Amino acid sequence: MGGPVSIIDSHCHLDHFHRKGALEEALQSAGDAGVDRMIAVGTNEADWKFSQMLAQRHPGTIYYSVGLHPSEVGDDWEEQVIEVAGFFQQLRNRPVALGEIGLDFFRLPTGDPKKAASIKALQLGAFRSQLELARRLECPVVIHSRGAYRECIEELDVSGVNWDRVVFHCFVEDGEAIRQINRRGGRGSFTGIVTFNSAEQVREAVKAQGLGKIMVETDAPYLAPVPHRGKPCQPAYAAITARYCSRLLDVEENEFAAISRGNTEAFFGL
Repeated sequence: MGGPVSIIDSHCHLDHFHRKGALEEALQSAGDAGVDRMIAVGTNEADWKFSQMLAQRHPGTIYYSVGLHPSEVGDDWEEQVIEVAGFFQQLRNRPVALGEIGLDFFRLPTGDPKKAASIKALQLGAFRSQLELARRLECPVVIHSRGAYRECIEELDVSGVNWDRVVFHCFVEDGEAIRQINRRGGRGSFTGIVTFNSAEQVREAVKAQGLGKIMVETDAPYLAPVPHRGKPCQPAYAAITARYCSRLLDVEENEFAAISRGNTEAFFGL
């Protein structure tokens, strides 16, 4: 069976646990489950400095990224992108990636086309600006895509960003979609959604991508895997998703953990 399992949760939101007074408990539970490292992913200015502080307090265990999430984009997005860029100019404790950034058209107001178009325009402006920043920095990019897979692909294709540095987090598209991304050099990472009965196309995508680029994440506190579906997710549950994916790809659990860990380390430069 080999040594103890060591897993990296490549995408979680730890500010939630801090607000609930449950951060230390969550970190302890993760360590007990073999999830000994995690990346706290940024969405807006409220969590960037907090995640940076966590990375400083827990070196080698917590890493962080900064980015303006599409659902957080407002009229002041240009000032916020300047703030994002500032984190990468620091000499110490820099982010390991830019993200999560992207497009989210899932909840556009269907009864107000003018407002929907305005929201789309704001998201596109912020996405393009951050992709240009990522191109200049040559850093890893964490993509959020919901209801906008085709548009995200198009924007990435014209941005000049190195596709080898691109991950579509919480991948929920099908096998052909992941093959399109893989052919460009990018990859998808997978959450507990892969364990849902209704998620056959996500399982198809895991198999289509295979072990070469596989990464696992929780997106905690969201998307807890079976048997915890519907409850708050924890970084510890990355072990459940990893175990499920190992069986899906017909490899021993520790081998899968080692491969996904190596892929994550290489992608983020850990």
